Amino acid sequence: MDDEILYLTELLGVRVFDLKGRQIGHLRDAALVPLVHPVRLDRYLVGAGPGWLSIRYDQVDTISPEGIHLKDERLTPYHSDEYMLRMVRDLLDQQIIDAQGRKVVRVNDITFLKEREDGHDVLDILEVDIGIRSMFRRLFRGILPPATIRKLQQHIPPHSIRWEFCNILEADPQRRVRLNISNKLLEDMHPADLADIVENLGHEDRTAIFNTVDAETAAELLSEVEPDIQTRIIESLDAEKAADILEEMEPSEAADVLNDLEEARSEEILEEMEPEEKEEVEELLEFKDDSAGGLMDTGYLSLPEDATVADAMAELKKNEDVVENLHTIFLTDGEDHLKYSVPLARLFFASGDTPLRELASDTLLYVHVNESADRIADMFDKYNLLTLPVLDKNDKLVGVITVDDVVALLRKE
Repeated sequence: MDDEILYLTELLGVRVFDLKGRQIGHLRDAALVPLVHPVRLDRYLVGAGPGWLSIRYDQVDTISPEGIHLKDERLTPYHSDEYMLRMVRDLLDQQIIDAQGRKVVRVNDITFLKEREDGHDVLDILEVDIGIRSMFRRLFRGILPPATIRKLQQHIPPHSIRWEFCNILEADPQRRVRLNISNKLLEDMHPADLADIVENLGHEDRTAIFNTVDAETAAELLSEVEPDIQTRIIESLDAEKAADILEEMEPSEAADVLNDLEEARSEEILEEMEPEEKEEVEELLEFKDDSAGGLMDTGYLSLPEDATVADAMAELKKNEDVVENLHTIFLTDGEDHLKYSVPLARLFFASGDTPLRELASDTLLYVHVNESADRIADMFDKYNLLTLPVLDKNDKLVGVITVDDVVALLRKE
């Protein structure tokens, strides 16, 4: 298999020969054209005198560390091509995301698989190399013969990433499209893992990720990163993109982010939000960050106090989007005054005609909108709560605080 593997460091600088065996230059770079083929090197860029030549893959006969021999001499000058992903310029020594290992890595070398296709050699990009073995190859390149380097490197464990698990960091959204760079690897990653990656990137690369992933992924990711990073990211995005992301977040989280921005910037983003989401967030912005009103979410499930288990199950089917984070159903009277709190788990052990109030918690715990964050944290700790309803000054149910809200509060502190 070794004779089918070639490394970028072995190929850079090798001589390139025409059909008569005359040297025409040295290999300076090579490029994919992802819209044409996702892994096959499409162009070889050869330094010849003051300029470079561009050689198509099908103009090449053989490729080896000893040289590249051509089968076609109709060569053209190289002109920068925005559809090319160049190995030296765009990958070597650059940071990329290892989606499988969930980390940011730096590319030291690139491994190609050489195959014979239609009577000529082609190279497919196989892996990017990030370990000591690839550093060894670069250190001794030009000092020792390639065969000797290969023999010595056998004692060093390989450390590489399959090309299909690499995500390239490209800040320009238009160039991402031209290079056919997909975001699927990032969007399939757990938000907490992606947040760890984002926190280790520079500001430009962070912004690039938020500009290119879908709004739902961006919202989940923004919820996971540190508050100061949240602020810098939202400030760097255009108002429409920022609004799309905040609309996907819980209203309380969106309000927290907006509270940390300059008032003019916050207003600019609010103007881009859909009316319903904007209204919910603006209501929460009226409260202090460290109060129950500032912590609560306005999304909860309440039913009339005479509702049954069957009524609750029917309502849950209508609101499938909230079930994942739902722990409690609240029962209110005709004027939205809180009467009972029913743990969701109790529904599954009762018949459909059972009145929900018979399944209610023995003690009805709640806070008012102006209750302090410290008092709320103490209540969650003392009573092992998952949710805590919030009432306004007229004792009407207006929101709910979850254990996730409290954890986020403690993280800030």
